[in-house]
Amino acid sequence: MSHAFHEGERAVQERAGVAAVASRVAGSIHGEIPPPARDFLLEQPFAVLASRDADGRVWASLVHGLPGFLAAPSDWVIEIDATPVAGDPLADSLVPGAPLGALVIDLATRRRMRVNGRVARVAAPIRVAVDEVFANCPKYIQRRALVGDGANDPHPAITSATDVLTTAQQRWIAHADTFFIASGHAERGLDASHRGGAPGFVEVIDERRIAWPDYRGNAMFQTLGNLASDPRAGVVFADFESGDVLQLSGRARVDWDPARAGHFAGAERVVELEVDAVRETRGALPLRAYAVEASPFNP
Repeated sequence: MSHAFHEGERAVQERAGVAAVASRVAGSIHGEIPPPARDFLLEQPFAVLASRDADGRVWASLVHGLPGFLAAPSDWVIEIDATPVAGDPLADSLVPGAPLGALVIDLATRRRMRVNGRVARVAAPIRVAVDEVFANCPKYIQRRALVGDGANDPHPAITSATDVLTTAQQRWIAHADTFFIASGHAERGLDASHRGGAPGFVEVIDERRIAWPDYRGNAMFQTLGNLASDPRAGVVFADFESGDVLQLSGRARVDWDPARAGHFAGAERVVELEVDAVRETRGALPLRAYAVEASPFNP
């Protein structure tokens, strides 16, 4: 496939005034997995996956395993030896040919890579035929030391599945310094990405809406470009102290009003998500982590 930016990405790049910069960094997007990326995959105990369910909703999910559960047996394939937690929409979204995005991130070193492709095999290890691979800079990643190896998989039950945020979930989000977002494009498939900032950088507007600042990044605007073409998005918050996971699916829009961005330190734009579905799973992530250092890029 061509690795030029799609129409949504180009529109956002133009509006942000970074089209020339984006064209220069486009060469970092590859159609195959380079050797350093293959080595990086083998070292990681968890990943974020972007999927779309039968109703068309987009979700971000966490999967985990012993280091080595992620692998690249060839330059054009990755394998994920993990089973979705019971109740996670990911389980029903894994069908042959379905788009799947993956973010693999090392919180301790602030390294990350994104792999987008199509499901080639559903049975574990899940096999993904790669469309594009690229690395991202370390901006806004809070450095954490992980404890555990990702091996424990208790398959906990979903403790809540609603269409609004509870008061406790709103507090969780309002204190977060990290979350992950999934977005998609009709032809280019799905993508998973990271968002970070100082604790409290996500604003809870009410039980159905949250918003967050969009800071200066790599100028490619994959996430915002996807949202310009298709507003459906999913976000996932992980509580690295308890292992609880909170997933939201809804519709996002980018607010370009400078006055609104001015309410968030360092923001160039604001993204608002209207929530359609909420899932909270307790103990879903066996890994624990403690904060080591806030990102020096946090406003």
